[in-house]
Amino acid sequence: MLGSDFGSGQVLWSMLWFFLFFIWIWILITVFADIFRSHDLSGWAKAIWVIFVIVIPYLGVFVYLIARGHKMSEHALEAAQAQDAAARQYIQQAAGTTTSAADELHRLADLKEKGVIDDAEFQKLKAKVVS
Repeated sequence: MLGSDFGSGQVLWSMLWFFLFFIWIWILITVFADIFRSHDLSGWAKAIWVIFVIVIPYLGVFVYLIARGHKMSEHALEAAQAQDAAARQYIQQAAGTTTSAADELHRLADLKEKGVIDDAEFQKLKAKVVS
């Protein structure tokens, strides 16, 4: 009985509304993630944006996208770079390929003895390793 009343046009219409709802939820999650990962916003500014998006969702999200949309890609890039750096550091630590400061200073001393680098370069690189 229910199957006969539910035609193919109704199925497509229901699927369209489902996907639009799914996209809306995705946009909300993206906006909230960007609000909380923004280092340039104070805690009060974050609270105001969250309240604005919760109280007036459509207007809040669209105003946020207009006002701070250009910063969203910068925040996503910073987060991806931080995650990549942490993964690389973990992989190097797990593989045991990290070099200590003493090993690096020994390598620099060998390069200086062989004449590959001069004393000024040695001192500059030594200061960089020590710091």
